[in-house]
Amino acid sequence: MAANPGFPLVLDVKSWTVLVIGGDDEASDKTQRLLESGARVTVISPTLNETLRTLAASAKVIHRGRHFRDTDLDHAILVLNTLRGDRDFARALLAKAKEKGVLVWSVDFPEASSVTMPAVVASGHARVAISTSGVAPALSGFMKEDLERILDPEFAAFVDWLGELREQAKANEPDAEKRRALLREALDGFRLLGKVQYPKVWLERKKT
Repeated sequence: MAANPGFPLVLDVKSWTVLVIGGDDEASDKTQRLLESGARVTVISPTLNETLRTLAASAKVIHRGRHFRDTDLDHAILVLNTLRGDRDFARALLAKAKEKGVLVWSVDFPEASSVTMPAVVASGHARVAISTSGVAPALSGFMKEDLERILDPEFAAFVDWLGELREQAKANEPDAEKRRALLREALDGFRLLGKVQYPKVWLERKKT
């Protein structure tokens, strides 16, 4: 499959119905991330792991204790398929989702997905998404780990302060250009500095 960089954006799922197909750790991870984003989550699976059972018992998610049905797509905007190894199902799900105008992501099957899920670094209100267009997903994981060390709690506090400063400027300075100048001044001197350390196998290859 040719690499497809796609069209990066952030999807607002707050108060929208999102389906999660599967009941294992992958499903619970995606479910918790969706709940943090304010989505209304329906989990479709005959069985659930302990985390999902707790969420279902507390009515934080809706649980359909069965296999997926086409009608499950009727009121959803997005479906996350966490079932591994079933390529035929993933392809059939994509076809049906396209018919109904629903976005779909299938774990391990990018060719059967209409959206990709980048590695995300979260630090307070800041989010950094990392994608290699599907050609080197493991690299995204390494980059995520390093960026999480760089974007530490102090960085999160800095972003909070910038947000407070912006709100104060909006309340106290009616001139838009002066507000922008104030915010630019607050960022004067900020730099995200780094250097890539390449593995030995790559450095050896460059010599040939």
